[in-house]
Amino acid sequence: MKDSPKCLKDRAEILARKQLLKQRHSLPLTRFVEGVRQEQGKYIPYVDPLDGGINAKCLFVLEAPGPKTKESGFVSRNNNDESAKNFFELNAEAGIPREETVTWNIVPWYIGTDKKIRAAASGDIKEGLLYLYQLVELLVDLKLMVLVGRKAQRVSKQLSAKYSGVQILHCYHPSPQFINRKPENRLLLLNQLKEVEKVLTLRS
Repeated sequence: MKDSPKCLKDRAEILARKQLLKQRHSLPLTRFVEGVRQEQGKYIPYVDPLDGGINAKCLFVLEAPGPKTKESGFVSRNNNDESAKNFFELNAEAGIPREETVTWNIVPWYIGTDKKIRAAASGDIKEGLLYLYQLVELLVDLKLMVLVGRKAQRVSKQLSAKYSGVQILHCYHPSPQFINRKPENRLLLLNQLKEVEKVLTLRS
């Protein structure tokens, strides 16, 4: 099985990844996603089983699933898009062990049309936060939450109040729109992820 940028463009890799959804570290999150799908009647990608699953110490929270999650079926740094590629490469460069992380979205379902995703609105975030709370309860060794991008960061106060024992950090979103805007932006995000690695090391 591959673990490289954009490897989930390969159908065989997608099928291999799906075989891992019922492993012990992934199964509670798989059942959680399937429950939310049934409740909401919306498309919601699975949590990537190559991440740490319920044993993750660090939860990355992004905005909402992108269009490529519909092709792979996963919230994954291996998806076939540039944001996922940037996220994969920067995490690796920062030295963050993948097996200590898990990735989710403040809005867990796809928002937009078949042609274009839209930005998350306040109502989307408020509704999605309730499911984030449910997800956090499944993470048995959580030490740190990293809110990725401005939309996810809107729930920082609520999370800090509810989870006093979990450290909350912010970082920029790894989208090409941010990374390519200024030459120094990639370094800014990398330094933020290096801080994540330091916190994980200290709290392990």
